[in-house]
Amino acid sequence: MNITVVGAGNGGLALAGFLGMRGYKVTLYNRSLKRILPFMKSKTIKLEGEVNGKVTIENITTDLKEALENAQLIMIVVPAFAHADIAKKVAEYVKDGQVFVLNPGRTFGALEFWSVLKSLDVKKEIIVAEAQTFLFASRTSNPGVSHIFRIKNAVPVSALPSKKNTLLKEILEEVLPEFQVVDSTLYTSFNNIGAVFHPATLILNSGRVESTYGKFEFYLEGITFSVAKVLEKIDQERCHVARTLGIEPMTAVEWLNYAYDVQGSNLYDAIHNNSGYQGIIAPPSLQNRYIFEDVPMSLVPISSMGKKLGLDTPAIDSIIYLASIMMNRDFYREGRTLERLDIKDRTIDEIKNLLFEGV
Repeated sequence: MNITVVGAGNGGLALAGFLGMRGYKVTLYNRSLKRILPFMKSKTIKLEGEVNGKVTIENITTDLKEALENAQLIMIVVPAFAHADIAKKVAEYVKDGQVFVLNPGRTFGALEFWSVLKSLDVKKEIIVAEAQTFLFASRTSNPGVSHIFRIKNAVPVSALPSKKNTLLKEILEEVLPEFQVVDSTLYTSFNNIGAVFHPATLILNSGRVESTYGKFEFYLEGITFSVAKVLEKIDQERCHVARTLGIEPMTAVEWLNYAYDVQGSNLYDAIHNNSGYQGIIAPPSLQNRYIFEDVPMSLVPISSMGKKLGLDTPAIDSIIYLASIMMNRDFYREGRTLERLDIKDRTIDEIKNLLFEGV
């Protein structure tokens, strides 16, 4: 199987190397040349941490047409705010039988991606899917070198529409058996744990980030007992929205056990029992995807769906509001609201039918 990884950041570099080590023909695409130039000629990726070794992959390129030419599986590993733009760019190169997986989709990522392709009159028989989270906790340590702190035990994934899940499973279980196909993208979207862990932790540590340039461990030092209580409240609101939609969510504590085999009587304990978070340093500034991705593409759609259901989400809304003040932006206006996704006027049953049947 020919696989293309779109995006050579922290996640994309690790995934390209990982898939190359599993013996697949991998092409790594990145929009800008600067990030991939140091290792473009050698086509060599080095993995450190939980996986160690060097692998030479098939191709590294900035030419999207070339990258997609022979690809059956396209793993999109870019921040969620870039999903719509990537959909616009790939539209003219899409071929029948291709599978596009957003790693991860955050909340309603597959719906946004699929809607953009439809608006551009793409009629090819393809699969668009979203993962609930990214397979690794990883960071790029040097050009062409990725440190994988931990590989998650399992990652839920679903196609849109869900009726294509059987075909998705046939393709993914060969390549990444860690992926577990679930009923629908409602499950992957509203089990978005990044929405719980990332933006609030960064906002509540903003003074420390700005004064130290992020020189502390993001999860193990940044999530103190008091910060964890805020995360638990955000998690409760997320789960309330999910259950009202008819989805039985994993709580953040349950997810940590599912993904990392760690336990705890509360979220603080579970996070601090996770060895996979050791050594993950905080972002050096607030200009980071934990805000620019996870606020508009994770928290905003959860809040927006909550409003449609008549549910209050005060903790989530407070983080959106604080992030908007700090970044001098209106994330409610920019984010994946139900209006922007063109599902505001649909009933819940109609939204579910769209996600399950594609109509």
